[in-house]
Amino acid sequence: MTNEPTKHNFKKDRYAKSRGGNSRFLNIFCSACNTHVALYQKDGPGALLRMYIDRIFAPPALVTLQDKATDKKDLANLHCSKCGALIATPMVYELENRLALRMIHGSFSKKVSDGTYPPLNL
Repeated sequence: MTNEPTKHNFKKDRYAKSRGGNSRFLNIFCSACNTHVALYQKDGPGALLRMYIDRIFAPPALVTLQDKATDKKDLANLHCSKCGALIATPMVYELENRLALRMIHGSFSKKVSDGTYPPLNL
C-alpha cells in the first residue's frame, strides 16, 4: 500500500441536493494532539454536529464502516488514534434513518480541504 495522495470527488445524491448542493471537504483533527482523524464531506451550511458514515472518505478504517455497519450497535466510539481522546459517539439520525457519529463539541477541529488524502499541508 502506498501513501500516494488521492483526490476524492463529492458524492452527489439526494442528501446533498436536499441541503442546497453546497458541499465541501473538511479535514477533521483531534483538538488535543492535532492528529488527523478523518476526511469528511460536509453538505449544507451550519456547524458540524454529526458525521454521516456514508460521507467519510478517509482513513480506510472508517471508510469500511460504510459496508459493514448496518446498525448503531455495529459502530464504536471514535477515538483519536494517537492520544485516545473521545471525538464522537455512534447514533442514528432518525429523520433520514442514517448512521452517523455525533461529534463531541470541543474534541475536534476542522479545516476546509480540497479532498486530498492524506492531507498535504499538515
